[in-house]
Amino acid sequence: MNPVRRIVCADGPEGKSKALEDGPAPLLPDSSAFIWATDATPARIKSDSPRVLTPPAGGSVCRVVTFAPRDLPRPPMRRTRTLDFCLVLEGEITLVLDAEEVQLAKGDSVIQRGTRHAWSNRSSRPCVLAISSHDASD
Repeated sequence: MNPVRRIVCADGPEGKSKALEDGPAPLLPDSSAFIWATDATPARIKSDSPRVLTPPAGGSVCRVVTFAPRDLPRPPMRRTRTLDFCLVLEGEITLVLDAEEVQLAKGDSVIQRGTRHAWSNRSSRPCVLAISSHDASD
């Protein structure tokens, strides 16, 4: 996976905006690039960000995930209680749903509303997705 550059901005003590961090985004246990997470909505802009895979109650997570080529044709399905905004940044991937499969390419987006799903990269190149997950309820 190519490093994802992450720039974290905030106001300094003198009230002027500045970049507090500028460098590679930290990696999460699933090897996705951690962009940011919140633990409540509205988000507190003066707090540090918890490094989590799924958002805590009332929170959100933004991350960039690289799927290796030739993943399992029918990977294990999962369901999260989240609203996810997904954008294909590079490559192609198959969104596996219970009733169908959807082919996605660079520039395609998916709104995942708590459904069972899986991602399967059946191409010969890596696929990169930006995913913003938000705690949700029925």
